[in-house]
Amino acid sequence: MLGCQQALALEDIHSQGVGSAEEALALVGDDFAGIVISDIRLPGIDGLELLKRLKERDRTLPVVLITGHGDVSMAVGAMRDGAYDFMEKPFSPERLVDVARRALEQRGLAREVWSLRRQLAERDSLEGKIIGRSAAMQNLRALIANVADTSANVLIEGETGTGKELVARCLHDFSRRHASQFVALNCGGLPENLFESEIFGHEANAFTGAGKRRIGKIEHAHNGTLFLDEVESMPINLQIKLLRVLQERTLERLGSNQSVAVDCRVIAATKSDLNELSQASQFRSDLYYRLNVVTLELPPLRERREDILQLFEHFLQLSSLRFDREPPQLDPQTMSALMSHDWPGNVRELRNVAERYALGLPAFKKSGLTAASQSLGFSEAVEAFEKNLLTEALQRSGGNLSQASQELGMAKTTLFDKVKKYGLG
Repeated sequence: MLGCQQALALEDIHSQGVGSAEEALALVGDDFAGIVISDIRLPGIDGLELLKRLKERDRTLPVVLITGHGDVSMAVGAMRDGAYDFMEKPFSPERLVDVARRALEQRGLAREVWSLRRQLAERDSLEGKIIGRSAAMQNLRALIANVADTSANVLIEGETGTGKELVARCLHDFSRRHASQFVALNCGGLPENLFESEIFGHEANAFTGAGKRRIGKIEHAHNGTLFLDEVESMPINLQIKLLRVLQERTLERLGSNQSVAVDCRVIAATKSDLNELSQASQFRSDLYYRLNVVTLELPPLRERREDILQLFEHFLQLSSLRFDREPPQLDPQTMSALMSHDWPGNVRELRNVAERYALGLPAFKKSGLTAASQSLGFSEAVEAFEKNLLTEALQRSGGNLSQASQELGMAKTTLFDKVKKYGLG
């Protein structure tokens, strides 16, 4: 192995040597950009099993197998199973370097194609899933696009109803894990005595009532994504076990002493400040730091009022289609009420209001407008609506003031003043 590393180093090809297939599997993550060169005969699992497991993770990963004289027929079979190439011992350093260079070139092309496909998918779909033209939502979409295809754990913070699970699903859908399971678990919706079995699984007869083996949520999410909603509700003693799983990438089902290897990305969501909870010893700080490698903050709807009408129209169209109704026109009174409301239930509440409106019912019940929402005056609601119209016109015109002013039927000088007023320039 040392000789192979030296030969590659002389040609400026960086490599890292390990002593077993198990060590190699631990190093090859979602964002691995290299190739794997392995002997067929290894301690523990052999090179053929290593090939199989690597191809299950990433079918485009080039795996080169090194064979002894008697292993050639075995290696030819491995080529059919997806091995990039095989080298029979003894081989020259030049042969090793040539195979490595070709494999790395193929790897680079495959990752470039994947990146282009992901960018196209984001352009076509991400804006259709994460809706809003506010700066906050534009930044959120950019962050999702940036980190979706990595193995980094993500912590999503936001009030109830802001769309935390939607964001988690986008992170999964725009990653190379999208073909595997997205497993969601509401940590606040389970009694503590069932939580451990639900998340880690159990063997038959592990406890009273456990008639057969159950695969837990973490194991079910193998090669996919595990979404832990309301993670602040997880019992402290189980936080310790979860931390160990994240560190070791193995778990033990209840009633078993056997370790099960797991590879899943963890996305957690919370409506609380986990940092404050950890300082108050109500949440483990080591788990908090493990979960928040990347933090995505979802603003409440009242802080991005320019998105309200666009979201309402979107939900109205969906609801009308589901109820087999023609989408009703949005009257000025309802528009003003939508812009004035403080939306304590956030996007979830807005969707409910859109469903009512699609059925021909009043958008708001008499008790639906809170004192806080009524405190936002009519002029402020009109300004928010005006800002939304201007933003849409400027986006359609690509920022061309002349074109936007013609579309709006507004003098260019007036439009320029309003662009300055709302900070749209």
